[in-house]
Amino acid sequence: MTSTSATVLFSLDAEAVGSLKEGANFKKNPADGKCYIIYKDKSIDVLKACKNQCKHQGGLFIKDIEDLDGRTVKCTKHNWKLNVSTMEYVNPPDSFTQDELEVEFLDDGGLQLVELSPVDPWLADPREPVELQEGEVKVTYMTHACVELQLGTTRFMFDPWLKGPAFARGWWLLHEPPADAMDRLCSADLIYISHMHSDHLSYPTLKDLAKRRPDVPIYVGDTSRPVFWYLEQSQVPLTNINVVPFGVWQNVNEHLRFMILMDNVHPEMDTCIIVDYKGHMILNSVDCTRPNGGRLPKNVDLMMSDFAGGASGFPMTFFGGKYTDSWKGGFIKNERKKLLNYKSGLVKSLEPKIYCPFAGYFVEAHPSDRYIRETNTKNRADDLNALINKVAPDIKTWTPKPGSVLDLGLALRDPTNSEAITDPPADAKIYKDRWDFDFYVNELNSAIGSEIFRHKSWIQFYYSWAGFQDYNLVMRVIETDDNFEPVSGGYDYLVDFLDQSFPTARPGREHSYIELKNRISVMRSVVLNGRLWDDLYIGFQNHISRDPDIYHHKFWNHFQTELPVSRPEWDQFLEQARTGGVLWIDVNGRLF
Repeated sequence: MTSTSATVLFSLDAEAVGSLKEGANFKKNPADGKCYIIYKDKSIDVLKACKNQCKHQGGLFIKDIEDLDGRTVKCTKHNWKLNVSTMEYVNPPDSFTQDELEVEFLDDGGLQLVELSPVDPWLADPREPVELQEGEVKVTYMTHACVELQLGTTRFMFDPWLKGPAFARGWWLLHEPPADAMDRLCSADLIYISHMHSDHLSYPTLKDLAKRRPDVPIYVGDTSRPVFWYLEQSQVPLTNINVVPFGVWQNVNEHLRFMILMDNVHPEMDTCIIVDYKGHMILNSVDCTRPNGGRLPKNVDLMMSDFAGGASGFPMTFFGGKYTDSWKGGFIKNERKKLLNYKSGLVKSLEPKIYCPFAGYFVEAHPSDRYIRETNTKNRADDLNALINKVAPDIKTWTPKPGSVLDLGLALRDPTNSEAITDPPADAKIYKDRWDFDFYVNELNSAIGSEIFRHKSWIQFYYSWAGFQDYNLVMRVIETDDNFEPVSGGYDYLVDFLDQSFPTARPGREHSYIELKNRISVMRSVVLNGRLWDDLYIGFQNHISRDPDIYHHKFWNHFQTELPVSRPEWDQFLEQARTGGVLWIDVNGRLF
């Protein structure tokens, strides 16, 4: 049985309880400034409550003026809507359920809101910190989300993306990794990979690692979507993958242990990690939107997190309607500012001794993505650190450069000690100015001429394999060149996901519609390898328009996280197609 703790978050006296109106009531705790929603249904004498925090990206809810019953609230960030009478999100539908708080009534007529939570797992077997010696714990920044921890005699590497692009050809490294980064990776004692996105699970990097040291110990969390599903299909022979449960200390040696925690918004894929060395904790929250449901250790010695924003196709790849360049510019500016305020507030609340922004150093470097690069402005690490220095001046901040080293022992003893951080040599190359575009783009282009695409029936076969249906959405896909112009001989087709049919024209019934112009090389590579659509969406490899202009969470969630783990059986498809036979696949992946 998992033990739980009960925390009283907010209280109302009897008079305040009596003044609650029907529908959603917004309340703020004057003691800590945190906000809550209490829903009252007088007809059945029920009160429900939750934190006033959107589960998507932490936005604040306000009254939804379009809802006359007072049951729906709207997020100020992205207009997501929550029905507080059911605690289910209604826009987008079929997405999240809000975590409820317990409403406890007091003898004097008042009430209190209580959060029932598992006991924080990092408190199991607590260790008193032992003073660190100079040089005993060093943190070396490599590039993007990749850092090396030297913990005594053990070297621990995080999320090694050291070469090649991520998300097909959409993301490229901003920083030049240290010249010996790959050698250090190959000689690491253990490696942690947070999740399956290709800026963390880097195929080009791990392919080289497998050639040099296939048995290096790699640790991943026990997510429902296996982290290494694609690499295993690509026959990258890494032979020592360790899948560990969440919230349990993994002992490396007598002084070193670590614990992997899951994200509450994307539990199927995102994780973060706590490292404990001689009682000193390092928290790396990576890309998690709400790591461990928002419960994280306070006063850790070092905290690292993402900071930049811009890691999504929205709104850069959207066109038509309101999505003008000026609208995008205003939206992006506002979102980046919100992200800075959110991150600085989170760091302030957790009070780490040292904070380091990382996992945001990428650039849309390919010449064909100039529009994205110029539109998708990102936060600078220095800007976030400056804001943290303003709101929490006691927290030391570190803006890393590739090859720079933080000596944790020196920094903890004296945060002002200039010797605690060693910068890379003056002649070291910090920013990349050339990328091997041709090699990786040609690799993608090789999918275009695959034999499967000579048979139009690949369309039915692929979407039958994907298994998404019973949803009133019609999608048009147009294969394009790099400039998103239709390709001569490319496919242009419709998919009706209500019954998974393939009409020649949009159906006469009322339906939602989405149009995707996909770069042909990336789309066919995704189809051929059974990959998730993140390469298209997060990689900025498509242009999107939709009618009406609403987000279909169920559709995107399926194609970004829920496609079958086993790739399509194209060999059997070709065997049938060559002989003129028809081959189908059912929702369970069986051929018939």
